[in-house]
Amino acid sequence: MNMHQSLSQGLALARRIATPRAAVAALLVVPLVLAAERTGAQGLIDRLWDDVTGRGSSAAPAQPSTPGTAATPATPRPAAPPAQTAAPAPPAATPPATTAQATPQQAPPAIPVTSPRSQSVGETMTLTGNAAPVNKVNLVARVVGYLDRIHFEDGAVVRQGDLLFTIQQAQYQAQLRQAEAQLQLQRASLTHATTEVARYSALVRRNAATQVEVDNWVFQRAAAEANILNAQAQVDLAKLTLSYTEVRAPFDGQMGRHLIDVGNLVGSSGQNAVLAEILQLDPIYVEVNIAAAQAQQVRANLDQRRMTLADLQRVPIEVQLQGETGFPHRGVLNYVAPQIEAQTGTLFVRGLLQNPNRTLLPGMFANVRIPMGRTLQSALLIPQRALQEDQGGRYLLIVDQNDTVQKRYVQLGPVVGAWQVATSGVAANDRIIVGELWRASPGLRVTPQPTTLPQ
Repeated sequence: MNMHQSLSQGLALARRIATPRAAVAALLVVPLVLAAERTGAQGLIDRLWDDVTGRGSSAAPAQPSTPGTAATPATPRPAAPPAQTAAPAPPAATPPATTAQATPQQAPPAIPVTSPRSQSVGETMTLTGNAAPVNKVNLVARVVGYLDRIHFEDGAVVRQGDLLFTIQQAQYQAQLRQAEAQLQLQRASLTHATTEVARYSALVRRNAATQVEVDNWVFQRAAAEANILNAQAQVDLAKLTLSYTEVRAPFDGQMGRHLIDVGNLVGSSGQNAVLAEILQLDPIYVEVNIAAAQAQQVRANLDQRRMTLADLQRVPIEVQLQGETGFPHRGVLNYVAPQIEAQTGTLFVRGLLQNPNRTLLPGMFANVRIPMGRTLQSALLIPQRALQEDQGGRYLLIVDQNDTVQKRYVQLGPVVGAWQVATSGVAANDRIIVGELWRASPGLRVTPQPTTLPQ
């Protein structure tokens, strides 16, 4: 085999190869064939030919040449015909699934439901107001002097009459003793004048004294009696002034912080410095402002009947603080203003609540529920836990006769515990979804499970 024949054989092999990758491999054989031609290694050419054509496993292995013996040129093998590419078999038809092999349909989810309650409910309105102390007093010094002692801790709860501050007392005690001395002197003058009147009256009867002397001692006795009254008043004033040196709690309440320290001069002329503040927190007020339209509605519900003060103070109110559930604090109305505030168009209303644990503090915001004077007969109540809200308003999820979930918007009224009056959107026989709300959606078929909720 010469070089020209080897090159022709490689090119013919490359043309017969079906795939481009195999053709490239065949062309790479050509240089090796040329190298084998130059070296005379015919066995190497045969092995390469068998590897390229895929017949290496069936071909007989080349016999190695004996050292020192010339290799006999091998007769070139004819090119194998190109392999026919088998056509891909058509995909086998999938047999239709039998009824026994079909996936069973998933059962509708079980959803707890309940029906609305029917009862008579008093119509109410809920307003936002503030807590306010029943009494609030700024304690000031009523006499001049240096602040001597403070007898309470800041924020302490005190009882009526407890001593809070002491102002320097020495000068006022001296003034009291001086007034008492004057009283005693006037009493002595009265005794002397009374004795002299009796003596000169006897002398006049014996013509031993003149009537002028008797009249003089009568005057002295009357003057002594008047001086005694004056001296007694001075004593009372001195005692009162002395009592002002002790500042006491005017009622049961809670102290604020002291505002003036011991050693400062208080009560001086033109000075009305506040020593501290005390507030009465039990009971406590809750103050709200009712819109004029709502106030007019209440009067209409009462048939324009004016309530007496006794009737007013029997009207119950309920109070809810921020974060509380329901309206746990209860009291009564205490005051309703006699006129509408022109600037705000509202009516001032005040309620009174017991506050033994000081749960309500002055300034706290509170929701106040006040009756509107009308009772809703056979009102439908729905559980508040079932209510949801979107851009369209408050709504419920209802299970209809076909056990399909429906969305129903409702109008709401007064709250009664964990239930709330629905004025529209609900019928007495509706089944309201009260649990598993995350699983229920409009249009979904469910299995309703009747549930009883606490009253």
